[in-house]
Amino acid sequence: MYRKKIQLLAETALLAAFITISGAFKLPGLLPGTEFQLSAPLAVAVCGVFGIRKYLAAGILSSAVGLLLGTQNVFNVLIAMIFRIVVAVIYYFFGSSRFFYLASGPIASLLARLSLASVVGKAALPLVAAAAPGMLYTALSAGLIAAALKKVLAAGTLSASRH
Repeated sequence: MYRKKIQLLAETALLAAFITISGAFKLPGLLPGTEFQLSAPLAVAVCGVFGIRKYLAAGILSSAVGLLLGTQNVFNVLIAMIFRIVVAVIYYFFGSSRFFYLASGPIASLLARLSLASVVGKAALPLVAAAAPGMLYTALSAGLIAAALKKVLAAGTLSASRH
């Protein structure tokens, strides 16, 4: 039992670190403000492979670290948490299906941007338009990242069972 708790803690911390670090890497967009954070498809993949509890725990930990380090502000965390909750809800209903990997990221991004627009009182269309390339990247890459994470998880499970 003790070993399982240690493994859960370490795995969640590593996932949080992975989400945090991947958020620092951005692919440039064609227009200013349309850059894409690699953390979005990774977050979808983490939810699909590790489940809602680990995904939300790692995401909350990642946001807390970002706030403490000053690399995120309240609006960044607001967008991230809405994104995470929407992804978790879609996972709850559809599991790790093809639909989940293709649609949850774009739907979550759309709802997060619409929520942000209502909070800051800005036009929603420019916020959504700026996120559109990232929505496409997320839809195309989340399933690929999940496949890689599944292989890593399987390799770790095999090596743990040998000891």
